Amino acid sequence: MNESKKKRFSITAALPSLFSIVIGLLAGVLVILFTDSSKALSAIRNLFLGPFYGIYNPNQSSMTGLGNMLFFMIPLLMTGLSVGFAFKTGLFNIGASGQFLLGSYVAIHLARKLTVVPNSWRWLISLLGAALAGMLLASIAGMLKAYRNVNEVITSIMLNYTSMYLVNYLIRTMGLYDRLKNRTLPVQTKIPTFGLDRIFPQSFVSGGILIAIALAIISYVLLYKTTFGYELRAVGLNRSAARYAGINEKRSIILSMALAGLFAGLAGGLIHLAGVGRAIQVRDLLPPEGFDGIAVALLGLNHPLGIIFAALFMAYIKVGGQTIQTLGFAPEIINMMIGIILYVSAMAVLIRRILEYRAKRKNEAKANNITSDSQDVRERPPDANNTTFVEATVDGADVGQEDNNG
Repeated sequence: MNESKKKRFSITAALPSLFSIVIGLLAGVLVILFTDSSKALSAIRNLFLGPFYGIYNPNQSSMTGLGNMLFFMIPLLMTGLSVGFAFKTGLFNIGASGQFLLGSYVAIHLARKLTVVPNSWRWLISLLGAALAGMLLASIAGMLKAYRNVNEVITSIMLNYTSMYLVNYLIRTMGLYDRLKNRTLPVQTKIPTFGLDRIFPQSFVSGGILIAIALAIISYVLLYKTTFGYELRAVGLNRSAARYAGINEKRSIILSMALAGLFAGLAGGLIHLAGVGRAIQVRDLLPPEGFDGIAVALLGLNHPLGIIFAALFMAYIKVGGQTIQTLGFAPEIINMMIGIILYVSAMAVLIRRILEYRAKRKNEAKANNITSDSQDVRERPPDANNTTFVEATVDGADVGQEDNNG
């Protein structure tokens, strides 16, 4: 019985995400139809085939498309974990973009400057540095929230732009600047593929996807199978009740933001050390990966396992977006679809919570009515027939007693 209830609950909770995905895909199909109806059918076919586009393309293997999908999945999964992990403690980590950027810079800096370490181990130290950079940046917002109750959204947005200007300055002054291309210099250190390059030949696949999936599973165990995760979720559900229960809410807030920053910073390291020539462009723009993580976390219901599937879906349609460009369609169609999915999902969650709140109020009103009715029954005076019966009984007993005495 409990298992069936859990299954129904999980399906019901996933309905807003599924509904928003359908609406977003339909909107994308309509835009393609109205843009160029002569090529619309081919574009729609390529969009839904995504990484399996190689079925109709003899120059590309289907495994190549799958490898590219796994590569695009890395930053989506890691930034989604960053946003979703903080959400579990009731925090909105909108600073994932800044943490991603700072982690990217630290990874590139260590990969190029740490020449005393063998190249076979340098990637690992660079990733640790990227994770630490993201953790420290997010901890600032966490400490301000915990000790001064400063809204983490405001501080995260400010830190986004602080890290952007800081990274641009450091690139120009620390010997990492390629003036010709206006970006960081190339990095020779890369994460091992762990044999994935043989499974997905001629693709961008990196061993970073294995690290990302492992971290998603670890975060699930941490949140749902440990006392520490229980405390984080308790603070997110009701901070006052958690404090009353003896949970250190300040510690939970700071650690939650720190771990969220770790995921985002590590995402930057994983993508820039993948060995595909990715570099940081020196410009006054925040990387979009952090904002994509918000959509992934929302679609995945802030659950680590749900975020894996949400990141997989987002990577799938991103690969599909690349295939429709060969037919002359703008890649912004995919960004529009993701935006619609995000807004519809948010609205669906909001509507579901309003309905749950109304149902809760209705049940509380029914419970109060039942309680008041039971109190009326207790306070109601005895019935006339019962009174007569009692009096007659008492009189009879008295008479009987008098007769016996007599």
